[in-house]
Amino acid sequence: MLPQLIWILYVLSFCVFQGGFIRLSSCKEEIKPPNRAGPQISPSDFLDKLMGRTSGYDARIRPYFKGPPVNVTCNIFINSFGSITETTMDYRLNVFLRQKWNDPRLAYSEYPDDSLDLDPSMLDSIWKPDLFFANEKGANFHEVTTDNKLLRIFQDGSVLYSIRLTLTLSCPMDLKNFPMDIQTCTMQLESFGYTMNDLIFEWLSDNPVQVADDLTLPQFVLKEENDLGYCTKHYNTGKFTCIEVKFHLERQMGYYLIQMYIPSLLIVILSWVSFWINMDAAPARVGLGITTVLTMTTQSSGSRASLPKVSYVKAIDIWMAVCLLFVFAALLEYAAVNFVSRQHKEFIRLRKKQRQQRIAISSRAASVESLRKANDIPGNNTAYRNLSQHCSACAREEELMRESRGFYFRGYGLGHCLQAKDGTAVEGPTVFSPLPPITMYDGEVLHKRFVDRAKRIDTISRAVFPLSFLIFNIFYWVTYKVLRHEDIHANL
Repeated sequence: MLPQLIWILYVLSFCVFQGGFIRLSSCKEEIKPPNRAGPQISPSDFLDKLMGRTSGYDARIRPYFKGPPVNVTCNIFINSFGSITETTMDYRLNVFLRQKWNDPRLAYSEYPDDSLDLDPSMLDSIWKPDLFFANEKGANFHEVTTDNKLLRIFQDGSVLYSIRLTLTLSCPMDLKNFPMDIQTCTMQLESFGYTMNDLIFEWLSDNPVQVADDLTLPQFVLKEENDLGYCTKHYNTGKFTCIEVKFHLERQMGYYLIQMYIPSLLIVILSWVSFWINMDAAPARVGLGITTVLTMTTQSSGSRASLPKVSYVKAIDIWMAVCLLFVFAALLEYAAVNFVSRQHKEFIRLRKKQRQQRIAISSRAASVESLRKANDIPGNNTAYRNLSQHCSACAREEELMRESRGFYFRGYGLGHCLQAKDGTAVEGPTVFSPLPPITMYDGEVLHKRFVDRAKRIDTISRAVFPLSFLIFNIFYWVTYKVLRHEDIHANL
């Protein structure tokens, strides 16, 4: 009996021990640490709680309302730098504009991730700075294939907003040194509605302006140094925050050397060829001179076609004007040569006319002599009056001959028409000496003399024109490529 009782107690104690162990094991299996692989709530519920209607978030009210201003940190990434147009004085570029600010109402701790990348449609649910570009002429967003916008929220409430824009910004240019100029174009980021009591823009401290590695411009070189600064605007509605960046663009003049400078230089040199052409080949020299003048005029007009109508003189205007002056002077030089070479004909014609006048005056002098002799007869008053009239006519002839073109004449023997101080007549030669007739030999000598003078003009022009143009080139390139270039770099 006793052994059976002991066996029963043993079985019961074993069963109690096994049951407690099973229950303990079951408790250990049930009590497990929470799984951190996923959130306790769904993302949709989390966003509704963070910025939905039930969150109490109001996108119409800025962060820190009635408190300190919101500091917005900006930086840009230049994806492409488009065309720079001188006629409209603007430039085009494609940028990624990034803004970052802190909104404590968007801070969270329920979600395990450090940041949340949200859909761009959520931008309408949060407050954003009212940034605009003060010197903008035109801009557009990019929507292919979707809106090129980025919205990222961090756990501490910081918000990163990035957007891709294509902008056309104004750039007032100083073209006095064109095409050897350096232009400074600005980009101004300004708040439209919030004064500096509510909003302040500032540049990112580390690399605020980034440029794509493969960025190239057709006519300019973008300097690496960019001036960052503030351009706070004062209006009658208040003081508004503004930041700016200045891009320094140095023009490359290779295009203008090929298209303008070298062709105009060759045209000027071509105009000098006429100095080696015979002066008798008038069609060749005149045709060459007119062709170079017209070509230079067309070249000058083409250089101004792509430039605005400014009131000051540009470097290329000086070059074109001087080149046009040289080719026009070469044409005038042939006109002078041709005129001088034909002067012997005019000289001979004037000498013949002068000889005829002298013959006529000699005949009148003979009649005056006969009247003077007749005047010696007493009571012949009529002859005396005729003598006076002839003396007056002779005096007029004498005056006209003295006013001729610088040719030298002998005396006309009009001494009887001149009065001495005591009133007595002064006797003089009574016979005029006419010029000797011009022989064929004299004509050839005169012709050779004037032709030699014309050839001397051509000979002098062959040296004077190239030397003058060389001196101009030295002054021109030293002034614009050295002196003014250094002044521009010093002012940057």
